[in-house]
Amino acid sequence: MGAASVKIAVLALALALDVFAVSVGVGVRGASRGAKVRIGAAFASAEIGMNLIGAVIGVVAGRLVGEIAAYAGFAALFGLGVYMIRESLGEMAGPSALDLSRGHGLFVASVAISLDSLGIGFTILYIGVPIEITLIAIGIASVASTTLGLSLGRLLGRYAERNAAFVGGVILALTGIGFAILKALHLG
Repeated sequence: MGAASVKIAVLALALALDVFAVSVGVGVRGASRGAKVRIGAAFASAEIGMNLIGAVIGVVAGRLVGEIAAYAGFAALFGLGVYMIRESLGEMAGPSALDLSRGHGLFVASVAISLDSLGIGFTILYIGVPIEITLIAIGIASVASTTLGLSLGRLLGRYAERNAAFVGGVILALTGIGFAILKALHLG
């Protein structure tokens, strides 16, 4: 495996980890086969799209915006988790839940997990890897980690059916906090 292949694998894996964590949180509520496909396609599209946008902006704006974008994504994950926790405790007004498997909820989750990809996109042109192959690898890793996360989340959901939204919210909030800490300490 050449240096470029290792770099591509590391990038794809790093981006797949946050997709995996969010997918576990979403999967706690359960997801049909159609929802898994929809979520996997949305998450992969968001990851690839943000990498492309980041590459374009990166040529002009540099790394500063990438750091801000990553933290904004972590904050959005935390906010989404807090929303789910409050909803599960009955503190949210209105009878409907934020459904992360379709519509507005899926859009918010996709953007939240892909903002760090914007930062990767800034540097992707400068690390010596072919962008097309990198984006394909990121898409495949995103779909695989989404499927695995949703399935694992569903298994957890069987044991925590009554508290699924709370558990999912805690997972999302902790994911946002954890990634922000790792990024601040330059560990992830």
